[in-house]
Amino acid sequence: MRTVSVVWIMNLGLFLTYFSGNAQQPAQSIPSRELQITYAKTTNIVFPYAIKSVDRGSKDVLAQKAGGMENILQLKAAKEDFEETNMTVVTADGGLYVFTINYARNPDLLNLLLVKETQTSGTIQFDNQMVNEAQLGLDASLLLDAHIKTIRKRDRKFGITLLLTGLFIRDNVIYYRLILENDTNLSYDVDQLRFFIRDQEKAKRTATQEVEVKPLYVEGNISRISGNTQQIVIFALPKFTIPDGKYLAVLLMEKNGGRNLDLKIRNNTVVQAMPVASSYSSN
Repeated sequence: MRTVSVVWIMNLGLFLTYFSGNAQQPAQSIPSRELQITYAKTTNIVFPYAIKSVDRGSKDVLAQKAGGMENILQLKAAKEDFEETNMTVVTADGGLYVFTINYARNPDLLNLLLVKETQTSGTIQFDNQMVNEAQLGLDASLLLDAHIKTIRKRDRKFGITLLLTGLFIRDNVIYYRLILENDTNLSYDVDQLRFFIRDQEKAKRTATQEVEVKPLYVEGNISRISGNTQQIVIFALPKFTIPDGKYLAVLLMEKNGGRNLDLKIRNNTVVQAMPVASSYSSN
């Protein structure tokens, strides 16, 4: 009986050792930043990426984005001497920022700049309806320098060329790589470069429709093309295909000028988009 007890205890010890060694690692804690705000002054927080959502633990904290700025959050106390609360901010790069907020008549600081960090803020995954801005920037920078050319469509007038040289796709985003070329001695100031889904040309007196497609991200200079130079620009657009009887129009218009271009892209071109990953091997 004594021998059995010793064996049982040894087996129990081995089991507990195995279990503790293979137990799931504890979840990583997201640090909370201490922040003071007041009633009569505004506190500004500058985030490294655009703000996607803000959740306040209490209505005693007033929060808004700065006018015209997507990455600056302005805070103020709705009343004096409120109880401690918290706030959570999600940014476009997937960053999760947590703040513990207290009232102070004279806060230690009124302007806080949060630089791009690694492992100090939480990371979240966006659903299919949201786009990670940091990923867009990485892909666009890569494609800007990629040597691979997958497509060649162009419109040319008055010495100005609008050339499509590549279509790339990642998840729900298609990247359009365009070259804006100026073969004249006159600089070209860009008034606008926009994307529309338009009806094919029809007979006169027939109503036509167009829908603008807003870029999610733009990489490159689209303000001016100096004489005898070219610019490469990456536009990230939401993934879509073009119905029969329609086309994608890339409209380039000159500021205070008439050298306007209209590049037509049809569905049989869009479906040739290559995975973004294919451009990694080309560099």
